[in-house]
Amino acid sequence: MPEVLSAPLVVEFPFTRSLGPVQSAFLTGLRERTVLGVRTGDGKVLVPPVEYDPVTAEEIRDLVEVAATGTVTTWAWNPVPRRDQPLDTPFAWVLVRLDGADTALLHVLDAPGPEAVRTGMRVRVRWAADRTGAITDIACFEPYEGDADGSRPAPHSGEFTDPVTTIVTPARLDYTYTPGRAQTAYINALAERRTVGERCPSCRKVYVPPRGACPTCGVATAEPVEVGPRGTVTTYCVVNIKAAHTANLGIEVPYVYAHIALDGADLALHGRIGGIPYDQVRMGLRVEPVWTEGGRYPDHYRPTGEPDADYDTYKELL
Repeated sequence: MPEVLSAPLVVEFPFTRSLGPVQSAFLTGLRERTVLGVRTGDGKVLVPPVEYDPVTAEEIRDLVEVAATGTVTTWAWNPVPRRDQPLDTPFAWVLVRLDGADTALLHVLDAPGPEAVRTGMRVRVRWAADRTGAITDIACFEPYEGDADGSRPAPHSGEFTDPVTTIVTPARLDYTYTPGRAQTAYINALAERRTVGERCPSCRKVYVPPRGACPTCGVATAEPVEVGPRGTVTTYCVVNIKAAHTANLGIEVPYVYAHIALDGADLALHGRIGGIPYDQVRMGLRVEPVWTEGGRYPDHYRPTGEPDADYDTYKELL
């Protein structure tokens, strides 16, 4: 039987966003050990606060301070914490309605076990020792024996010294990819410096990389067809943002990623263009793969020196 291929993959990028006046006040408040909510037109207090009323869509800016104690409204036990979760020991995910609020805040509860958690239990904020103006300034919630604070939320201006105006949120997805029959054959062929697609038995189009089925006809594909190695740039983009993986490979910005229709293929694949200044890459450019020693796939594509392809020969592949 052919080897079953699998590989760990990580998709990771930092997401940077600007904060409006409400979110800025909320996160800056956490840095100062103050929990802010926002009051809607009908008097409800929303924590965490939002900038527009979820019912009427009206803009809301009436900030109020609520207590750092509250009540668990529902929960779920997490026996095995994962990477970058708030605690590295088993904990409960909880929705906590803070005293003075009408909505619940999602966070974690530090508890010795699921038997110690219940809906209706009283909890309080455990503040992080180092606070920067993020939801992680609340390290977690912890059990609390005190009664609910019956006072009304206190109005708050939302003004702080050195307010937080932007946040950077890391987004990361770890998973293991196992290709199917068609992708496995494609990957194994690349290791031999060949590019092999599959032909649809109905429309006769050759798909590279193969998907195991024709996306147009919906029928299975099984007939292997070797294509390329040369091809034509159908369209492209200039990358001006440096990413960690490209920096590690010694790739400097700007550089070009392109859709390349290999000779004999009816679907363009994408690859990096090298061996030519980025501002000289163009549609119709004829290219060929460049392999590195021991590489399982082309490192990049470079110009062949042939005349550019006529637009009519690749217009259906844009």
